[in-house]
Amino acid sequence: MLIEQPLIWLAKILNGGLTNQFLMAIMVTIPVLNFGMLMGWQSPMTPLLQAADGPAGEAISDDTISWMASVTFFPPIFCGVFVGKLTDRWGRKPTTILTSLMLVISWVITIFSLKPWALITSRAVAGLACAGCYVVTPLYLKEIASDNVRGALGSLFILSQNLGYLIVYVAGDVFSFAAVLYLCTAIPVVHTLLFLVMPETPVFLVKQGKIQEARASLAWLRNSSVEDKNLEEEIQQMENEEQYARSMKKTTWKSIVQDKTTFKAFRISLNVMLSQETCGYLVVLMYAGSIFEQAAESISLTLSPNKQTIVVGAIQLLGSIVASCIVEKTGRKWLLASTSFVTGLSMLALGAWFYITGMGVWLPGWLPVLAMCLCIFADAAGYQPVPYVITSELFSFQHRGMVTSFVSSVDALSDFLQTKAYDPLLKLLGIHWVFIMFSVVCFLGTLYTVLYVPETKDRTVEEIYAILDGRQKEKRKDPENGNEISRL
Repeated sequence: MLIEQPLIWLAKILNGGLTNQFLMAIMVTIPVLNFGMLMGWQSPMTPLLQAADGPAGEAISDDTISWMASVTFFPPIFCGVFVGKLTDRWGRKPTTILTSLMLVISWVITIFSLKPWALITSRAVAGLACAGCYVVTPLYLKEIASDNVRGALGSLFILSQNLGYLIVYVAGDVFSFAAVLYLCTAIPVVHTLLFLVMPETPVFLVKQGKIQEARASLAWLRNSSVEDKNLEEEIQQMENEEQYARSMKKTTWKSIVQDKTTFKAFRISLNVMLSQETCGYLVVLMYAGSIFEQAAESISLTLSPNKQTIVVGAIQLLGSIVASCIVEKTGRKWLLASTSFVTGLSMLALGAWFYITGMGVWLPGWLPVLAMCLCIFADAAGYQPVPYVITSELFSFQHRGMVTSFVSSVDALSDFLQTKAYDPLLKLLGIHWVFIMFSVVCFLGTLYTVLYVPETKDRTVEEIYAILDGRQKEKRKDPENGNEISRL
């Protein structure tokens, strides 16, 4: 039985027209993987950069390291909306290639110079790639996926990022400083060349009036012929959507705000993404080394800093794999609610451990390690990837790019403020209150998800909006002419 089930699953992929979709999804998420490598690179390389005899020639200051960590999230604050417009005007494919080129430039700057200005500039350029990753990749994944694998492919976004973290952690422990840099640079270079032969999304091609190209692209993704009847139905549906979009006034923020249901969907998207970004996950990753260090005082836990980051990266990746495997079975709503609740409990346990031990009371050292690992796993298994899936499913393609780009800008602002405010908050409140504060954010996110977030699994945008309207079985009507509105 254990052998039969994987074989059945593999047969469905090979014979059910999913092979090319998974291949395309992997190609689309490689820039995200490389961005994860870029973010993770700083962890194993900081001790080398700050060594007096290190590769930089002079010790890099803590202030420079702090700016390297935070400046990556500064450009996306302003570029997210621009990238969204670029994605809608140029297409998903050119924007993805541009994202990889920004990553190439970022790594090349670091290869040629390790001066403080070069390290910070490199990270600022990577911020442009960050905007591309977080805007175009979820769109691409949504628009190439069949309904039955939409959630699984969408969750590859965070899985790829976490795989990037783990790869660079292991590489940093095994290879030399220069070898790691060249490895990180080679990946976006190869991706840029290979992606030139990948297809544009059928949705965008229909939007451009390139129906034959859209049919060919969809046929390749579904592993079928261009004469397939099911294929023709999908193309016809896309054409109907485009005709309806053209009959409407140009999509603007005013149109989003004025439509009560669309604005409700926007608020839900913004809230779940903000909950995810402000849950303290970044702080746990930053403080992982200290947790290991303090735990080692009472238990036999002797791991080098690099080995510690590898353990963290492995847990992240395991959580992401679990998310990809179960998101189509559990649904979005309850996976998000359960993982945010577990993350909150883990944060609360960490805060309580630091508070109680700070008062001189002994507590077992395995407790914070277990809480930290559970937090990282739960976050990667749902709290991080599911909001991206929900956001992509809450909007029609007319609004999807605009909303995704805005939300990514808000998220980038949140990440920038968190990374810069971490040290002042730590000194002002103490680590225990920081963790307790983040646990409250997680619990509030859980409550909001249970009360307000609709289940989007296996539902069209039209059906989701009917639920938001409180009319689950009713079609939405155009208020002007009474015609049924399709919001796919």
